[in-house]
Amino acid sequence: MQRRKFLKKTGLGATGILSVPFLASWTEDTINVTPESIEKPIIPIAICTWNFKNATAKAWEVLNNGGTSLDAVEQGVMVEEADVNNQTVGKGGRPDRDGNVTLDACIMDKDGNCGSVVYLQNIAHPISVARKVMEETPHVILAGKGAEQFAYEKGFQKENLLTEQSKKEWLKWKKESKYETIINIENHDTIGMLAIDKNGDLAGACTTSGMAYKVNGRVGDSPIIGAGLFIDNEVGGATATGVGEEVIKTVGSFLIVELMRQGKSPQKACEEAVNRIIAKNKNHDTFQIGFLAINKKGETGSYCIHPGFSYSKYDGKGQSNNPSGSFVKEK
Repeated sequence: MQRRKFLKKTGLGATGILSVPFLASWTEDTINVTPESIEKPIIPIAICTWNFKNATAKAWEVLNNGGTSLDAVEQGVMVEEADVNNQTVGKGGRPDRDGNVTLDACIMDKDGNCGSVVYLQNIAHPISVARKVMEETPHVILAGKGAEQFAYEKGFQKENLLTEQSKKEWLKWKKESKYETIINIENHDTIGMLAIDKNGDLAGACTTSGMAYKVNGRVGDSPIIGAGLFIDNEVGGATATGVGEEVIKTVGSFLIVELMRQGKSPQKACEEAVNRIIAKNKNHDTFQIGFLAINKKGETGSYCIHPGFSYSKYDGKGQSNNPSGSFVKEK
């Protein structure tokens, strides 16, 4: 604390100082500096929904080499977009009812800039297209054929995203065409990633192939800024997974960041966001929602409706998988 500020806060002017002899010799050297009063240096960190450890490992590699949080989240989620064995994200994702693999993604940087693509087909890395939208257009969201054409103009290659495995499962599903959500990762999912770099700056990314066998044209929360992802570099960031319709209704990620702005920890903010969804849904036992958050200090939190959700974290202590607390408890 500066001497001038100290005097101002104590309400002592020059006259007051003269009338209190022991203060006359006061200097800044008498301030007791404790370890707690020294701001700790920012340590880079990357977290993502579910135990996508390869994604956080890639993000950490970028951060540990001095890269930005924006590069880290993009390159981190790209690992899952390229993994054909992950049937909830990118190439190999499960198709809609008509057999179309349609992808959604968004990205947001430290300055509040954001980009998004919805209903994108034939492009394996929608997160990178979303970043191009953010950086090279005056827009935030591009959709469908327009987003696809934009991707080609930016040099992205056309690919068949429907793998033999996903096609086989879709054809099997068509025999009954039973439309239902399955709790946790088996039916639908998202990878949402949040990171802080060495400069203390935040960024986030979110990408998905959406709900399996969805109605043609359906878009969930993942590419919607404020729903599936939100970043405020002064406060923190949040991302979501699960049934996107319910996240959209509460603008879940924005809500969590605002709750952190009001002083709640990432954990308490995630719990409050889930509780709001629970309060408005008597049928919450039929679907899953999971939230993940980080604040400016690098503190993290997560919460979900049903047991089973977890998040991957990579920081200076290494990598870990962290089971999330849930509204419905383990039986």
